[in-house]
This record gives sequence, structure tokens and C-alpha cells, in this order.
Amino acid sequence: MIFNKEELLNELIQLVDSHIEFAETLRSKDIGNLHYKLNDKSWSVVECIEHLNLYAKFYNKEITHRIETSNYPTSDVFKSGTFGNKFAMDMLPGEQMKKMNTFKSKNPIYSKLDSEKVLSEFLNLQKELLDLIEKAKTKNLTKTKTSITLPLLKFRLGDTFRFVIYHNERHVVQAKNVLKQL
Repeated sequence: MIFNKEELLNELIQLVDSHIEFAETLRSKDIGNLHYKLNDKSWSVVECIEHLNLYAKFYNKEITHRIETSNYPTSDVFKSGTFGNKFAMDMLPGEQMKKMNTFKSKNPIYSKLDSEKVLSEFLNLQKELLDLIEKAKTKNLTKTKTSITLPLLKFRLGDTFRFVIYHNERHVVQAKNVLKQL
């Protein structure tokens, strides 16, 4: 797939902004509701957000490093890679969301979590992500590659942004669905 870089980054900025707005609304919710689980194997709202924090810590650091060291000339287009596009598209929430397992190190189930701390960290990490998107506007999203949490695979920077932000969208939708069940 080929994207106009500016349009893609603006779309991703809008999604991140919506995730920040959602997290801000959570601060006014009852703490018990944020820790409510549909069943023993499901995640609470706070666990969904903590899961995103665990990934953001890795990806924000990796993206920062790659942006700072990229010397490729900028381009107005982004050409998605085969695997990067597939992984990104698999993350998008939908009617028939593909069930996925998470790495044990990124699974917050049964953790004792402080909801305010989790939300504050999430908001900080998402604002950092917005800054990274701004910096990426002057970079080549196709030629700049990033490591991902799967060893040996690398994604194009544009696909990494899509993967991370669509993954965030997936779990924000999951958190909203938990709140709807209350």
C-alpha cells in the first residue's frame, strides 16, 4: 500500500488524540469500575491501559532512536511493507477481531495496579508518541526501519507507527467495551 505521508500521519495523530481524550475521561470514573473484570481471564480497563504502557515503553524508545539516527532523504509518500501492513491491519478493531495472545512480559493480568499512576503514565507516553509523529514528518517512513518486539523482524517506520497506534485503538475499544458492561 502507498500512502500520502502527511495524510497518514494526520490520521494517526487524530487516533492518538482520541486515545488521550479517552484516558482523560477515565480519571473521573469510579476506581472500582476501572478495575472491574468481565471474568477471571479478561482484562480490566486499567489492565488494558497498562498493557499499552508496557508496549509504549519499548516502541517509544525504539522509534526515538531510529528517528534520531535516520539519514535517509525525506519522502512525501510511504510504501507499506508486506509484513508491516499485515500486522498493522490485524491490529485494527472490528466486528470479527482476531483473538491474539500477548507476550507474558506484556500481560498485566492479576497485577496490583494504581489506576492514577497507570493513567498518568499512559498520557505521558501518548504525548511522547505525538512528539515522535511530529519529528517523523521530516523523515523517510519507508526506508527508516525499526525493531519490533518479535526478534529478527523489522518494520518500516510508517508501519511501526500504524501497528502501535492501531494496537492502542484495539485496546481502547476493549476498555470501552468493559465499561459498557457495567
